[in-house]
Amino acid sequence: MHKTKILWHIVRYSDMKEPEKILVFNRLQDQHVYLNLPLDKIDLNSDFTINNLRDIHYEYPYQSPVFRTNFFSFVFVKDAHGKYTTDDLIFTTEPGTIYFTNPGHFKSFNWHSVNEVCLITLSESFLKENVHADIFEEFPFLLAETVSPRVLSPAHFAEFELLYQQIEKEYFADSPYKNRMIGNLFVVLLLKIKEYFWEDYNPIYEGNRSSQIVKHFKRMLEQHYRDINKGTVSKVFRVQDYADSQNLHPNYLTNVITSKTGKSISTWIAEKTIAEAKALLQNSAISIKEIAFRLGFAESTHFSNYFKKHTNLSPVLFRKQQENPTS
Repeated sequence: MHKTKILWHIVRYSDMKEPEKILVFNRLQDQHVYLNLPLDKIDLNSDFTINNLRDIHYEYPYQSPVFRTNFFSFVFVKDAHGKYTTDDLIFTTEPGTIYFTNPGHFKSFNWHSVNEVCLITLSESFLKENVHADIFEEFPFLLAETVSPRVLSPAHFAEFELLYQQIEKEYFADSPYKNRMIGNLFVVLLLKIKEYFWEDYNPIYEGNRSSQIVKHFKRMLEQHYRDINKGTVSKVFRVQDYADSQNLHPNYLTNVITSKTGKSISTWIAEKTIAEAKALLQNSAISIKEIAFRLGFAESTHFSNYFKKHTNLSPVLFRKQQENPTS
């Protein structure tokens, strides 16, 4: 079981005289613990959750604090009213609204009333392990900056409702193939989002220089680790390499990435390394020694220690669990 871990970041807005502490949550359960919200419908051993917000918030209006998350959130509003903020933008939520947020942004939400709202959260590791190995190549909008929500007609919203209800059914079932079934259903959900939302994708922050730097960094990071997965590169990029690609000083790039996403470049690289390691470990044809080499470790023991530090499992045990899900 994962331990609850709540982080704090200090941020300064231009109109503030004193720094303000911003909460950072790595998992939805961490957020619930801090906000004193129920945990009974959350699988504490999974990086995937699905909940109806009517079962979580009991008093309205409800105003959350400002926070950052290190997971993806997908929100399907069938019958509720409120608003949410992403960085310095405010959006209205009403019946038929669908939106998603990715890791790193400042967020808060306010609910005036909730009758039915489905919230799905999941990590990058879950996406890569159970949804699609090349998830960001197939669905590049997941790396986008802030994008406006969409309000669908009841008929179109019903298509998404059928999907998230089926996902919810599998989530609460006791099947050894639960994650695989959820992953396959989530692919359909993402394809529906791609069909309805993102063919005419136009991110709000497209012209912002800092956001362009972040976007370029995320895409380069993703492409680089995709090449590592395929075994087509012989060197793991460091901060200097990402800075050189944009003709920036490493310190400047580090400051931009940290201030915009709440995570340092080294943290992004570490999380991506673990995500790719998990994906590679599912392929039993690739030895752990080869995986260590691909990910830039001189010795497989160094890789094993690094993997265990971040996951509390050795690569051998993680692979065994993937091969025998019932054990």
